[in-house]
Amino acid sequence: MSGNMHRFMANFNSYKFLLTELIKKDVQSKYKDSVLGLFWSFLNPLLQMIVLTIVFSTFFSRSIPNFPVYLLTGRLILDLFAKGTSGAMKSIKNNKAIIQKIYVPKYMFPLGTICSEFINYLISLVVLVLVMIVTGQEFYFSIIYAVIPIALVLILTIGVGLILTTLATYFTDINYLWKVVTMMLTYLSAVFYPIDIVPKKFLIFFKLNPIYAAIASCRACILYDSFPEIKPLLYLALCAFGSLIVGLMIFYKYQDEFILRI
Repeated sequence: MSGNMHRFMANFNSYKFLLTELIKKDVQSKYKDSVLGLFWSFLNPLLQMIVLTIVFSTFFSRSIPNFPVYLLTGRLILDLFAKGTSGAMKSIKNNKAIIQKIYVPKYMFPLGTICSEFINYLISLVVLVLVMIVTGQEFYFSIIYAVIPIALVLILTIGVGLILTTLATYFTDINYLWKVVTMMLTYLSAVFYPIDIVPKKFLIFFKLNPIYAAIASCRACILYDSFPEIKPLLYLALCAFGSLIVGLMIFYKYQDEFILRI
């Protein structure tokens, strides 16, 4: 096991320059035809928050203190997972010209895409901070604990992304199916409504959703001045590292066949 890990780290170090270039390429390509460029990373979550706040604050403003921060905290986490995994699925086929010409570790492509989305997430956190200031949200010391669920979401995104990348190389329809899944996650993550309104018989679906665990954990740190609940956090960690292990196993097993499928 230690020998395999040593080989992996040596391989990663040899090609980490490629990862950097792929991240730059993904970030630049996202905004290359845009007049506002990188500013969209700030403007997009801000506009989403304004529209959804106008629509839903009428219904939930009394039950949710500081609805804009509540909404934006959940939306950013969901977007990181949804965009990261969706981008990873397309990364192998989008880079087939490179893969068909020279040898490079194929995991670099989904990893680069996910890392670029994580950079966008970090940029979007500036918007969250500004909204917190404008709305008068107190900055609690517990906000530093939010690093834990955010890191776990990144690991979860990498793990699920590797699984989906492998599946999408064989089955194109998985791209369309995953869009439906991410849409369902929007409603099963309590992004824009309080969990209190959900009937008890449906709560099991939220408890089984690791993205909801991540969102609830971040909100606990940012809005409620507390450490995340242990059980949801442990469940999120289990899903994150479990998906990473499964993702690596599946990806490594089938990666040599990717060139025949793209």
